[in-house]
Amino acid sequence: MSSVIHRISNIVIGDQSANMADKEEVFVGSIDQGTTSSRFLIFNKAGEPVAVHQEEFTQIYPNPGWHEHDPEEIVKSVENCIEGAIKIFEEDGHSKDSIKAIGITNQRETTVVWDTTTGEALHNAIVWTDTRTAGIARELKAQQGSDKIMNICGEPISSYPSATKLLWLLKNVEKVRKVYEAGNLAFGTIDTWLTYKLNGGPERNVFVSDPTNASRTMFMDIRKLQYSDEMLEFLSYEFDLKKVHMPKIVRSADKEVYGKLSSGPLKGFPIMGCLGDQSAALVGQKGFEAGSAKNTYGTGCFLLYNTGDKPIISTHGLLTTVAFDFDGKPVYALEGSIAVAGSGVKFLMNNLGFSHASHKITELAESVPDNGGLVFVTAFSGLFAPYWIDDAHGTMFGITHHTERGHIARATLEAVCFQTKAILDAMQKDSGHELKELKVDGGMSNSALCMQTQADLVGIPIVRPKMRETTALGAAIAAGFASGVWMTFDELKEVNTAGQTTFEAKLDKQASAKMFKRWSKAVTMSKGWLAEEEELEGHGTEAKEIRQSLKEDEVEKGHGLEKVDSTMTA
Repeated sequence: MSSVIHRISNIVIGDQSANMADKEEVFVGSIDQGTTSSRFLIFNKAGEPVAVHQEEFTQIYPNPGWHEHDPEEIVKSVENCIEGAIKIFEEDGHSKDSIKAIGITNQRETTVVWDTTTGEALHNAIVWTDTRTAGIARELKAQQGSDKIMNICGEPISSYPSATKLLWLLKNVEKVRKVYEAGNLAFGTIDTWLTYKLNGGPERNVFVSDPTNASRTMFMDIRKLQYSDEMLEFLSYEFDLKKVHMPKIVRSADKEVYGKLSSGPLKGFPIMGCLGDQSAALVGQKGFEAGSAKNTYGTGCFLLYNTGDKPIISTHGLLTTVAFDFDGKPVYALEGSIAVAGSGVKFLMNNLGFSHASHKITELAESVPDNGGLVFVTAFSGLFAPYWIDDAHGTMFGITHHTERGHIARATLEAVCFQTKAILDAMQKDSGHELKELKVDGGMSNSALCMQTQADLVGIPIVRPKMRETTALGAAIAAGFASGVWMTFDELKEVNTAGQTTFEAKLDKQASAKMFKRWSKAVTMSKGWLAEEEELEGHGTEAKEIRQSLKEDEVEKGHGLEKVDSTMTA
């Protein structure tokens, strides 16, 4: 821990007065740009949110498996949130001049492309959950050298990273391709797009990304924190990606590189920190030491395990990512990503009509003593870590005349817990260490039943903080380090510790193992659905009739699996 504290002292500080927060009340702003909404929160030095404004934006589903956002609407929602939170802040008697810096945290992998000459977005953003690029991923896997990719970028080839989304846009959108051919195509994840637009676009051309976001693209060398020529060449199977403008990779906390807001009530205020949402949650949970871990139960579910200053390349289906880089010496993490968590609850609400309130799903699950033998593999976008099965479909097993809505609700919550158990098992194998406790946050962590189930399955304490805005807090901490609001990790020890809840395992290990074995069997049986449909392509009239029957059957069921409002929920 002492070495980590020492490193923080090397950050470029915006205000060199270490005790400035003792002389005046200081605050840090945090832009939290998520999958279904944007927010702006203002934190005091104790890590408490004193003002917040949230705004949802449109979810666009052009086809089954496709998920898009309007890039301009995202920027507008952030600007509205800043204005709304500042209004509350000032009405409570605070001065906006006491806000020393702004941090950004964002949904990762979601891909935006724009024209460098105009700053105009050329297409809707392709969201991280989108599966349209599964075919491109399979083509890349078949290329020579694909077995070496993981060791360079830390990620397996799949529809998840930004790379395949950029390739799809180049291949399928003429407007994008023309700007690329003219040499004016810019690529960025949401952090890059926001800093670019909030700084005024092409006029200032602030074009940067931090390593926690850049490590989700497949373009970055995970060790050098620079774009990899080998990766760019491997991925340029149809297009020369070196012709695409890519943001400069900069550290996660810095007083200058992220620029300043160009408009609004905080015009001229500096942006000094940036972290991808899951890294931000790890920082917000104060997971600064190697061996610490957190799990965020949001739209999806993301478990990060701090591995220290050296990356561990997983051999058990996990991703290697950057946890944070505050001073040019990165800290790494193993990550397990689950595509469907809170969005599974939304599926029950919106598509099956179980309830109009998310907390009612937990109440429904509590109305039965167990899952009644039902297992629900919520593979709406295939299965992510540690399975990486892109041809799986959402599937229920064990339905009988005894099955009722409570069993389905319970099985939906359990699906997230089972996948978390699988990820933790993989992390233990990769790291060689057993986790002592798991810190949790996100909407689904509000469900005591879900958290107790998680403790029963993993057999270690589950620690839930009272204040669960840990993702936004993480971005505030990054900006706070750069601006001098906080100087060391030690200053944050007591932040957000009061009122936390710990869930201890109550189920015996034999019963827990039996449940997980049944889940693993269900996962195996969920494979191959998409592959079988694709095999029908081009095989004559009979195949076409079968395929049409499959499509009609999906229509009758409402195409519900893909059209999920994925709001973070309990």
